[in-house]
Amino acid sequence: MPPINIHSTAYEVNFDGIVGPTHNYAGLSFGNVASIEHGGRVASPKQAALQGLEKAWALQQMGFNQGVIPPQERPHIHTLRKLGFSGSDPEVIRQSARRATHLLAAVSSASSMWVANACTVSPYADTADGKTHITPANLTSMFHRSIEPPTTGRILKAIFSADSFVHHEPLPASSSFSDEGAANHTRLCKAYSQSGVALFVYGDDLMDNTAGPKKYPARQTLPASQAIARSHGLNPQKVVFARQNPYAIDQGVFHNDVIAVGNHELLFHHELAFADTQSVYSQLSDGLGSELQVIKVPTAVVSLEDAVRSYLFNSQLLSVPDQKGALLIVPRECLEVPSVHEYLRALESESPLIDKVQFFDLRQSMNNGGGPACLRLRVVMSEQQIAATDADVLLDAPLYRQLRNWIGIHYRDRLTMSDLGDPNLLDECRTALDELTQLLQIGSVYDFQRF
Repeated sequence: MPPINIHSTAYEVNFDGIVGPTHNYAGLSFGNVASIEHGGRVASPKQAALQGLEKAWALQQMGFNQGVIPPQERPHIHTLRKLGFSGSDPEVIRQSARRATHLLAAVSSASSMWVANACTVSPYADTADGKTHITPANLTSMFHRSIEPPTTGRILKAIFSADSFVHHEPLPASSSFSDEGAANHTRLCKAYSQSGVALFVYGDDLMDNTAGPKKYPARQTLPASQAIARSHGLNPQKVVFARQNPYAIDQGVFHNDVIAVGNHELLFHHELAFADTQSVYSQLSDGLGSELQVIKVPTAVVSLEDAVRSYLFNSQLLSVPDQKGALLIVPRECLEVPSVHEYLRALESESPLIDKVQFFDLRQSMNNGGGPACLRLRVVMSEQQIAATDADVLLDAPLYRQLRNWIGIHYRDRLTMSDLGDPNLLDECRTALDELTQLLQIGSVYDFQRF
């Protein structure tokens, strides 16, 4: 592929994670209030997958560029074998179900559906070599997520296979370089094809032990964000490192995307999102070369508890062509929290920066602590990059129908924690994923296909 013309048209493509067949409520995520609250309840993998797909399809129908990212193989037998279980695959499942249900639950998690944690992406307009750089997140803070990076890397390489993409290895699997991907990274810009500003938000700088949260762990470190900025070749003058408010982390704001979202020159956030809000504003404005547009929601209007309960900020800000105001995509839970519902009604009618607020039913994902923003990976792509995408992952009517049919055939209507010990579930998942790799034309990305 010839070098990308930075003045050519570029688009933000949202790649939504397909919810996997083992979607369940194991309550694995310490610090994620919804995950813990719903632990042990009955889940519906089929409903979860369809809710996510319908959201992606609705946005595609509105004219936005949409793609999909497949789920990972679960339960992950390879990990159970590394942990001392042996025999045939069904025997490994039965042993772990009898002797270590917590490990079976961890390796059965469908958490890869939250592809905002899959990686950090720096588009070609921001990098020194003019290529798009991708680093899979190491996800070291949670065991059930730490097993994702190898497969994530293969999937990303299969999707973004053109020469204009540079794929990095995940950062070292150390707490010093704990990296949760794009959930703590926001790109702001005047236009997608122009050089932007990278906002990296961290919870721990590894230097001041008194400045971090006291109740829940900080999942992103400053050294991790600095390493990604260096390896991606970002201009230091256009990189902002901001400390997340430690109080917010202790209230269940485990990622920055639970309390802030940005697009183009607009940052939408809660008053308690950052440790030093004015510094964030100043640095972002300097990087943009113009005044940052801000919607700051005061605590007096929406409490931090209500923000977390509704996932108001785990939303999508989408730029609508020929309209000044953005489209804000929020979960239906925002209708059920009075302060948030009232605020959004006023925002839609009074703010020139938001043209429309649209609600989506993502209850199955929300019950595990993931809203609209968690379910999508934002990738700025040029027309050339889009045209060079060999994998069939860009959503259109035929693919939408095929995915709906695939989910209908292969997914269970309900799944309990005890169902994870059923060896048939493993066979069902592998059959489904093998078919999906062919449908999406991404090759053999799963361990069971490779070994």
